[in-house]
Amino acid sequence: MSVFEITKAAFFDAAHHFPTEPEGSPYRRIHGHSFMVEATVRAETLDAEHAWVADLGALDAALKAAAAELDHGMLNEHEGLELPSLERLCLWFAGRLKPEWPGLCRVTVARPTVNERCVLTL
Repeated sequence: MSVFEITKAAFFDAAHHFPTEPEGSPYRRIHGHSFMVEATVRAETLDAEHAWVADLGALDAALKAAAAELDHGMLNEHEGLELPSLERLCLWFAGRLKPEWPGLCRVTVARPTVNERCVLTL
C-alpha cells in the first residue's frame, strides 16, 4: 500500500500574551513572533483525473487565507486562542482547514527564530 502526503507552508506575524501567568512573567507581557504553519494532506489513492493527492494551489490558498486572519493581529482576540500556545494554534488551523480538507493529517506551527515547533497529528 502506498501513502502520499503533500505539504504547504504559510507565514504570519502576530502578537500575543498569556494573561494567566504570574505578574512579572515575560509571557504575561504582550510580545510578538514570526510564525510558520504547515498543513499536510494524506491519501492512499491519487485523484484519477489529475494523478495527485489534492490541488496544491488550492491547499496553498486555503492555508494562506487562514494565516491572513491572524497576520499582524493579536492572537488572544480570536476564539480558541485566548491562551495562544503553539498547541492551540495547531488546533485553530486544523479547525479552519479540516472541513475543506478531510485528508488533513498534520498541522505544524513553528516559531523559527526561537527554534520552537508543535506538531498536531490528526
